[in-house]
Amino acid sequence: MNKLKLFISKSKSSMGLATLALALATVTANSTCFFYSYQPKVPEKLLRK
Repeated sequence: MNKLKLFISKSKSSMGLATLALALATVTANSTCFFYSYQPKVPEKLLRK
């Protein structure tokens, strides 16, 4: 019975960690897309010929 309780307690903390990792990945991806989409135009002087 103790092994079962230990397994359940570990799996709950693992699920919480997975949820936190998923939330962090979502926030990071959304902010990256925002900054990538709203980059200023490159001046023509800086473009290679």
